[in-house]
Amino acid sequence: MTNSITPLRLGVFYDGNFLLHASNYYNYIHPLHTRLSISGLHDFIRTRAARAEECPPARCQIAEAHYFRGRINAAEASQRGNQLYNDRVFEDILMAEGIQTHYLPLRNFSGRKEERGIDVWLSLEVFELAIMHRIDVAVLILSDTDYAPLLRKLCSLGVRTMLLSWEFDYQNDEGGKVVTRTSHELLQLATYPIPMHEEIERGLKQGDPLISGLFVGGDNASSSGSGREVSEILSLKDGYGFIKYPNNNLYFHNKDVIGDFADLAPGDTVEFTVERNPQKQQDVAKNVRKLAPEAGDEKEEFPGLYEM
Repeated sequence: MTNSITPLRLGVFYDGNFLLHASNYYNYIHPLHTRLSISGLHDFIRTRAARAEECPPARCQIAEAHYFRGRINAAEASQRGNQLYNDRVFEDILMAEGIQTHYLPLRNFSGRKEERGIDVWLSLEVFELAIMHRIDVAVLILSDTDYAPLLRKLCSLGVRTMLLSWEFDYQNDEGGKVVTRTSHELLQLATYPIPMHEEIERGLKQGDPLISGLFVGGDNASSSGSGREVSEILSLKDGYGFIKYPNNNLYFHNKDVIGDFADLAPGDTVEFTVERNPQKQQDVAKNVRKLAPEAGDEKEEFPGLYEM
């Protein structure tokens, strides 16, 4: 049991590719059709760590948070539509939650882009913080067996490990089977293994607010009833614009505006519906209508940056 005065220091470490697979599953396959929330994950982690360590929740703090992923270079990203913009939006989300980002370039191997070295870099970062006594519990969002030596070393150092795991499979649009599994060796080595797919399904059935908070639910773009959403305009271009909306913000065309497109300006509050563009396979805003500002309405310092 942790002393009620001494804070419990959590270090959270994300394998970005594994996190993306989990988030995509809930956004595109699961009936929820929404992404995982970074802020919601951190709330969940603090709560579960406090419970496992018998620590008062107020003393349970995330002292370190790190995100690791391979990514394509800027030239390639610029050729993929809004890829550069979307990457920047997600980096803003991570920054708003105090997460340090670590990227390595994707390498070409036999005509395929692959991550190389991310697991080593993540492991070294965790090990360094552990031997410097800067974390008490390492919270790991990863799945590969390659991380097993890391968990063994953390155990020898007296650092507990919490492992957030997911297991699911489905067929993609091409009919191929997509399988996501967490290594059973990791599950056996972890001090606190948490099967997130089971926790989420059980929590959703029970209406657990901690579980519902794991998903983008309108913290920065709220529902106005009748399936309509409310947020503000991020930017406007020649005949189109973007509305602040987690995760990647929403594109809208001037033909989808109720009223005069010329009357809109960045920062305006609008209501709209969210629909799927079948050609680009992405959500877009439709039926966009400007709302009159409310008295005393103040903008958040970082609107729209807290979800994934």
